[in-house]
Amino acid sequence: MFRRGGRRIPESEEAASPQPVAAPLGRVTSVVGPEVQIKGRITGRGGVRVEGSFEGEIDFDGLLVVAESGRVTCEEARAKTIIVAGIFKGNLVAERVEIRKTGRVWGDVVATSFATEEGAFLRGQIRMEERLPEEPPPGDAPPKAAGRPATDE
Repeated sequence: MFRRGGRRIPESEEAASPQPVAAPLGRVTSVVGPEVQIKGRITGRGGVRVEGSFEGEIDFDGLLVVAESGRVTCEEARAKTIIVAGIFKGNLVAERVEIRKTGRVWGDVVATSFATEEGAFLRGQIRMEERLPEEPPPGDAPPKAAGRPATDE
């Protein structure tokens, strides 16, 4: 309908104009800087690079990078891809896990693809799966007790 550069744009071309696109899963879109300390929860899509320290929960649909200066502590981190070049304390669950030569991991790894460089450190078990479990199977985690503990009175 409107003119661009002196030519008329057909309505079909207008409808095909680019729409805003979500951040690609394989690219870093957010950075926790080297002097930053965060306690909390990371969720969402895109890519996060931790250069400082993070303590909390990670359930992320995208790329998680723990840089050489990064320190992460969480019970279990879930993401599409996790790359560790710094320190990670906790379990990793991802389609792809990489531990770089400067990476140090204390925890178990569940992945469909796993790679390490010479010099990488892992204190834990590696379990390769064809598909990742959606959530931990019942019985893997201890049941949470409700109320007060039972007494013999």
